Amino acid sequence: MANLIKSRREISPWNDFYNVDDFFDRNWLKRQTNYPAVNVSENDKNYSIEIVAPGFKREDFKLKVDGDMLTISAETKTEKKDQQNGKEYTRREYSYNSFTRTFHLPDNVTDDNISASYHDGILELTLPKSETQTKSSKEIPIS
Repeated sequence: MANLIKSRREISPWNDFYNVDDFFDRNWLKRQTNYPAVNVSENDKNYSIEIVAPGFKREDFKLKVDGDMLTISAETKTEKKDQQNGKEYTRREYSYNSFTRTFHLPDNVTDDNISASYHDGILELTLPKSETQTKSSKEIPIS
């Protein structure tokens, strides 16, 4: 039988907004990690992967096939600079975004003809189906 322990936490209206106990928890950084939403669909001819990733540019993405693994990653960094009275001020307001997603490719995917495009914050990959299995290592260009 599980032991029940009475909590000693005080009820406060600020607990919903800021809880010091949770902030310094060992896993607080892991809870901050966000992955973009992914839709995977298929029809008779191909699989389709759509990743919602606004704020990135086409050149921020890296798509790689290695054997039967497809890895999609993106990284973007920005730093704002101001000039005032002949002096250059650099604000340390960095914006850094990154993610990596890996997918196991089915045996019937032809990795030679995988295509990708990025429009309006959505990265779309088309993975054609095939009767023969060809697995290699290569990067996929994004149009």
